[in-house]
Amino acid sequence: MNEIATTESSSEDSHIAWYLRGVRRCFSIPGLVLVSAFIGFAGLAREAGLTLPQTVFMTGVVWALPAQVVLIGAVLAGNSLFAAAFAVALSSVRLAPMVVALTPEMRSKKTRPWVLYALSHFVAVTSWVLAMASFRNVPREMRTAYYTGLGSTLVFVNMGVVTVVFLLAERLPPPITAALFFLTPIYFLTSLWGSARERAGHVAMVLGLACGPVFHILVPGFDLLAAGVLAGLVAYLWHRMRRKREAVG
Repeated sequence: MNEIATTESSSEDSHIAWYLRGVRRCFSIPGLVLVSAFIGFAGLAREAGLTLPQTVFMTGVVWALPAQVVLIGAVLAGNSLFAAAFAVALSSVRLAPMVVALTPEMRSKKTRPWVLYALSHFVAVTSWVLAMASFRNVPREMRTAYYTGLGSTLVFVNMGVVTVVFLLAERLPPPITAALFFLTPIYFLTSLWGSARERAGHVAMVLGLACGPVFHILVPGFDLLAAGVLAGLVAYLWHRMRRKREAVG
């Protein structure tokens, strides 16, 4: 009985230890970049007319920063509820391949499916990059504990950052507030550009940036959706043609 109790205690301590290692992993350069981006997001949300509870709730529930920026952009543009929801859904589709790649790395014989479903909520560019870079040094049976510490800490820390910045935003000098606004789109663009695995992703981003102002004039209620669909479709067709050309060559 003592041996069994010792084994269970050792296993519990190991899970706690790996959880804390995941917590410590958050305090890195990518984590600091994400925090700085959420500083700009808090100012953006305040200027958009959102309340503090709405902004903090959005941070915890939506979590992925680009999706939150898309949602606020839709609110500022006066888009319909359907258009805003659809644009956010399309923005979040890019996370599906990350979830598909990450969850098998965390699955072991004893892992329950609901644990993976719950942890998939924390998947975003920063947490995915940090986890995939660290998992080779983490025992498979401890990866869920490790990622729980990593993902939950990123979420809760940035919820706190958003709260503090939201309350202090009116006390910041206007030039600093304006500069902070640029951190969000800069992080958005650079993270998507750096995480793109295919050149088609870069093509879609460039086309989307070019088409955005045009569709804002033509279809102001659906500008984000129209620019995203058109740019994504053109990039996909370009990618298919490029693959066929390489196969023939």
